[in-house]
Amino acid sequence: MRSPPLRLGSPKLHGGPFNVNQSRPKVKKSRALGIALTPKAVKYFEQRPYPPGEHGRGRKQNSDYKVRLLEKQRLRAQYDISERQMARAYDRARKAEGKTGEALVVELERRLDALVLRSGIARTIYQARQMVVHGHIEVNGRKVDKPSFRVRPDDVVSVRERSRAKHPFLVAREGGYAPDGETPRYLQVNLQALAFRLDRDPNRKEIPVVCDEQLVVEYYAR
Repeated sequence: MRSPPLRLGSPKLHGGPFNVNQSRPKVKKSRALGIALTPKAVKYFEQRPYPPGEHGRGRKQNSDYKVRLLEKQRLRAQYDISERQMARAYDRARKAEGKTGEALVVELERRLDALVLRSGIARTIYQARQMVVHGHIEVNGRKVDKPSFRVRPDDVVSVRERSRAKHPFLVAREGGYAPDGETPRYLQVNLQALAFRLDRDPNRKEIPVVCDEQLVVEYYAR
């Protein structure tokens, strides 16, 4: 018999995006990619700053292809998107003005789940996606349940009234998920109201992702 799906208000969700048993794969993935994908992974990554596995500490010679592939995987992981979603974002970025790599990161940053994370309403990208999918988020007063929804400048994103009493949102309102450092300047955030507005398109240098996007462009242009 299949287990029932987890609900956002479930006690298993109070400590993070999913439950404790699912944290270790994220840690292993973080170490393999060389970036911390969750706050819980940070301490593991600091203690073991090398790839997982028996030969994780050994030196590896990487081809140019592997270097570009790794950078593409790092960017994908930080937004938790599929290869198909990544390729589509790249195609849109290729048609935009300016540098394709910078346009790609901006394209990904405008995803609804990414901005829910940046605002401090969610603790991780995984939790942000769950909030959106479960129908707890609205844009300009209308429910949106697609994490890939692209937010436009002047759009107002907020937690729906019926969801605000749930535990994760009570934590968010008190700043429990607020990002380290200052909130990105392209957002106007009111955590007490569990709402934020995208003031303008982000600039690449303002977006807190770890990536050499030129390598990602080279991967797709090969």
